[in-house]
Amino acid sequence: MSKELGILFDLDGVITDTAELHYKAWKKLADSLQIPFDHKVNESLKGLSRMDSLEALLGSQSDFFAKEEKEKLAAQKNQDYRNLLEGLTAEDVLPGIKPFLIDLKKREIPIGLASASKNAPYVLEKLEISSFFDQIVDPSEVAHGKPAPDIYVKGAEQLGISPSHCIGIEDAVSGIQAIKGAGMLAIGIGKAAILKDAGADLVLADTRELSWSVIESLIGKHK
Repeated sequence: MSKELGILFDLDGVITDTAELHYKAWKKLADSLQIPFDHKVNESLKGLSRMDSLEALLGSQSDFFAKEEKEKLAAQKNQDYRNLLEGLTAEDVLPGIKPFLIDLKKREIPIGLASASKNAPYVLEKLEISSFFDQIVDPSEVAHGKPAPDIYVKGAEQLGISPSHCIGIEDAVSGIQAIKGAGMLAIGIGKAAILKDAGADLVLADTRELSWSVIESLIGKHK
């Protein structure tokens, strides 16, 4: 890896933890459809797009819903989620993330966001960190969601840096698989065994461990 470097972040679980907000919105929808839903099911939706999450939620019942009905259900879930996002503030940025972003910016490292969430720009605004991101990939502009590599390939393209010179940061198995599929180094945040099995080059227990020295060490091991 050369001096040219780009860093691509996932959003949920890496920059902020909106998993509980997603859970509440999906739970409300599931209850209205009389579909069993708990935190374990919610965990399985991590990294998936809204429509893919809906398909997973509906499961074998999916064929009973027309495309238009599914779009209405997804829109309702999104509205409920956005209502919950109203309470999000700068205090909801995960520990260590803002100092890490500040350091990357000082070093003039291009920063991108590769989130499956179409609400990502709004979330960054609420967190008051939009200015740190040089590029935000629009998930509607890629053909396939995670675990396909499309969104990370697009992110590297928007940063103007080869995927082989980028590092992706994720907390979900599907995200790590997407990063590796794009030909990037992957840093996982969370459970080491699961993320290592998915292909993560390095796993950190939480976001407080992110630092420039960690990036340098990772690059050094893969030169």
